Amino acid sequence: MTMDALADSTTLRTRAIATRSSFYLAMRILEPPRRDAMFAIYAFCRAVDDIADDEGDRAVRRAALDQWRADLDELYAGRIRARVSFLSEPVRRFRLERADFESVIEGMAMDVEEDICAPDWEKLELYCDRVASAVGRLSVRAFGLAEEEPGAECDLPTGPKLLAYHLGRALQLTNILRDLDEDAARGRLYLPREALESAGVMSFAPHAVLSNPSLEEVCAPVLSRAREHYDQADLVMAGLPKRAVKAPYLMAAGYRSILDNLAARGFSAPRAPVRASRLKLVSAFLRHAFT
Repeated sequence: MTMDALADSTTLRTRAIATRSSFYLAMRILEPPRRDAMFAIYAFCRAVDDIADDEGDRAVRRAALDQWRADLDELYAGRIRARVSFLSEPVRRFRLERADFESVIEGMAMDVEEDICAPDWEKLELYCDRVASAVGRLSVRAFGLAEEEPGAECDLPTGPKLLAYHLGRALQLTNILRDLDEDAARGRLYLPREALESAGVMSFAPHAVLSNPSLEEVCAPVLSRAREHYDQADLVMAGLPKRAVKAPYLMAAGYRSILDNLAARGFSAPRAPVRASRLKLVSAFLRHAFT
């Protein structure tokens, strides 16, 4: 197989994985190299997330994450193993940081070590940084928000770094509110301990919390904080090159609509599934896809 054919095959595999993402449309509007880099980043995140969500033996799952660490070590040393070959070109072209991939793995390791249940805000912040904002730091490079000088080290400028910080947290907090029942089925509850205690909820067992009449009060500060992060992300994007923020604008629009729909639905049982507003997605697409 020629190198071009191999590259095409890799892209097809990562694209097939990315079609399952809520962000597929946002990735599709990027220029081909950036789009393919985002497909690869998502494929990596999907692979390690599947390990975290597996219900098998924790020691086996730890070992699986350690193998990804070892594969990344080899990749960044110039020895490319087959399993991570799909990351080789994005890492080279956009200088994706090893530390950010490691942060994502560390976030997944938090779920492997224990079924997280009512973390305090500090622990939840760390979790969000690892599983979401670290992905944002990888993504803003693929979007074109860092100078591309092959072979040179490049720290993220303040704007892109803040975008990754705020949008990553906004998206993850939205996920937490959307996936309450799915997480509870795994024995997990990501609602912050302080919010539970403030609402007078003293049992942190996931299903007990989800049936508590004070659940709306518990979710309110999480919803409010997510809105604040979306607002801050919008402010940051307003000051960045339009061509480079079309994908994150679309991601934010879709997920903000999920948050709005969650707020309108409420959190008392029964909780009907909530999806992004198609109208808001189309509107955001028309505003930003052709900039």
